[in-house]
Amino acid sequence: MKKTILTATILSVLMLGCKDNNTKNETSETTQEVQNHNEEITNASDDEAVVYNNAWVSEIELDNGDKWQANLETNEGVEKMLELVESSEPKTVDDYHNLAAKLNETKNFVVKKCTMEGPSHDNLHVFLHPLIEKIAALGKVSSTEEGAKVTAHIKENLEAYYDYFK
Repeated sequence: MKKTILTATILSVLMLGCKDNNTKNETSETTQEVQNHNEEITNASDDEAVVYNNAWVSEIELDNGDKWQANLETNEGVEKMLELVESSEPKTVDDYHNLAAKLNETKNFVVKKCTMEGPSHDNLHVFLHPLIEKIAALGKVSSTEEGAKVTAHIKENLEAYYDYFK
């Protein structure tokens, strides 16, 4: 029951954060929503099944067999996150935590700048939800082995983006 409520809350926060932010007030509210969302993820229990699986691929859909059109900022954000993962050479737990912070910053940019609507938007959230949890888990790793494992799953998640979005 807790998982269902948490998932519903997270998706609601993400959907609220994915609006075109034209005014300073709305931007402020979106920033607060992203911060609240990050706190929820951080306070959630570590569920290894969520962090280490890619069950989301059975939930995501294509656009009548085609990839969804994503907005430019989303594509740039995913590309930047993938570059961060591929170019990083973490050697310590702190290095993994720093990578998580950089990934989280870029993920927040994607959430703030999302202008997608309808089914493409819904499917983007199917992709984003597990990625967000994996980034949060990377920020809490306690060994380099665990950091390497979570980072590999983040990379897998990011690479799969291109199977569903263009």
